[in-house]
Amino acid sequence: MAHAEAVIHNARQLKFQLRTAERRGKLRALALVAPLFLFIVVSFVIPIVLMLKNAIYDPDISNNLPRTTSLLAAWDGSALPSEEVYAALAEDFRESEKAKTSALIGKRMNYEMSGIRSKIITSARKIKALTAAPYKDQIIAIDPIWSDLNVWTTIKRAGNPVTGFYLLNTVDLETKPDGHIGAVDPGRAVYLDILKRTMGISLIVTLATLVLGFPVAYVLANTPPRIANILMIFVLLPFWTSLLVRTTAWFVMLQDNGPINDLLLGSGLTSQPLPLIFSRFGTIVAMTHIQLPFTLLPIYSVMKTIPPTYMRAARSLGGGPVYSFLHVYLPQTLPGIGAGCLLTFILCLGYYITPALVGGPSDQMMSGIIAEAINRENNWGKACALGTVLLLATLTLYFVYNRLVGIDKVKLG
Repeated sequence: MAHAEAVIHNARQLKFQLRTAERRGKLRALALVAPLFLFIVVSFVIPIVLMLKNAIYDPDISNNLPRTTSLLAAWDGSALPSEEVYAALAEDFRESEKAKTSALIGKRMNYEMSGIRSKIITSARKIKALTAAPYKDQIIAIDPIWSDLNVWTTIKRAGNPVTGFYLLNTVDLETKPDGHIGAVDPGRAVYLDILKRTMGISLIVTLATLVLGFPVAYVLANTPPRIANILMIFVLLPFWTSLLVRTTAWFVMLQDNGPINDLLLGSGLTSQPLPLIFSRFGTIVAMTHIQLPFTLLPIYSVMKTIPPTYMRAARSLGGGPVYSFLHVYLPQTLPGIGAGCLLTFILCLGYYITPALVGGPSDQMMSGIIAEAINRENNWGKACALGTVLLLATLTLYFVYNRLVGIDKVKLG
């Protein structure tokens, strides 16, 4: 009996020690992974969350016109607001003048009603001097915009901190004065064209890198190692220089008096320089050169794992070279093709430097418009909404690829 109890006690002790050792192992593994996890959260997850938030959250009007927006919440929009609303507007403008935020109100209103910014700033300065009621007639006398129902409707709509204005605007839609969502005026419908252009250029570059990279990957995978290593150096050579340097090199090459046009003129193939720079052609060529290794390397890594005996077996069974390649070899390279094309397409969606340097005004992609919204317009809502559209496009591509091919079949190396 005592022996049995000792065995049970030892077994429990052993189990306890085993659990303790496993717990220590998990904590050590967690400690090793924690820095990377923290880096991903800080540099990737948090910026995306903030981008998504800024795309739908804009408290500029509600923060700077709190009394006005609060009263407008009950306004039906059928006639001009009451005297009480005008008095609240006067009080809000006095506060905004003290806080120096009138320009912020004007900027936010200008996003929805072009040209109103200066009127808002001027009105705020003059309304501040009003001291006696009634305010309605005095404010309308300062500027006729305050007798426009659309202005008050816009203030009411923008007074809601959670707004769909920026996201709607990125797909050329807007909220009409009566509250329904419709297309913007044709003269302002630009973002869908930019999105289509971004997708189109990315697709062309992806296909170009596939057409150029697949044969090179095949040669690398089926060439003796000594020669393949030398060829691989040339493939990896672009990684030894920065993206800006490579793009600048193409800027020099594609100029009217650059080496390419000089060669064409010298050989008599053209009688005048071709418009290669600041064009869609130059953008695609430069992007294809930069992205080629990203498509080629995943395909090469998959081709290296395909035994050459498969093709010999197919030939021995009566298949011709083309038939054997298409039905035996090519299907086995699809994971590499999928990985390379997916990586290249996603990277192309975010191109900014190359289209800015070698592309023309009609070749700018979505990332260039995002940079302009941040640097020139200081419109973070618009920039975040455009970034959200690109994020959704990337996620859609990911889910489509996962549905058709399977993300588990992707091989990058």
